[in-house]
Amino acid sequence: METRDWYAQLKRPAWAPPAWLFGPVWSVLYLIIAGSFGFVFWLAFTGEISAWLALPFVLNLIFNAAFTPLQFGLRSNLLAAVDITLVLGTLIWALASIYPIAPWVLYANIPYLIWVGFATVLQYTITARNR
Repeated sequence: METRDWYAQLKRPAWAPPAWLFGPVWSVLYLIIAGSFGFVFWLAFTGEISAWLALPFVLNLIFNAAFTPLQFGLRSNLLAAVDITLVLGTLIWALASIYPIAPWVLYANIPYLIWVGFATVLQYTITARNR
């Protein structure tokens, strides 16, 4: 079964966005992430902030990258639910940590935060409905 067919057969809530919407949304979010996270990594690289301050940003990227292979490669709703929780948690940690130094990074990532919060609720709902 192809990934598209597998996702289409899942029991999703009525409020789940159509599959075609994920690509455009993530394209915009990845631009925001590249600019804002790149700025944080530059600050860490130049020694303007501690490398430890960049840690939640690195972890967020790792967990974000793991979601698609877990959800669609392994077809594991449970692992994807755990992972999206880690994406949300590291994002909150990252934004709270950088706010005193570069508040604009938090403001720029509000769309990402909203989307990941929504995606977390959606993933929990999909996981519960497809046990």
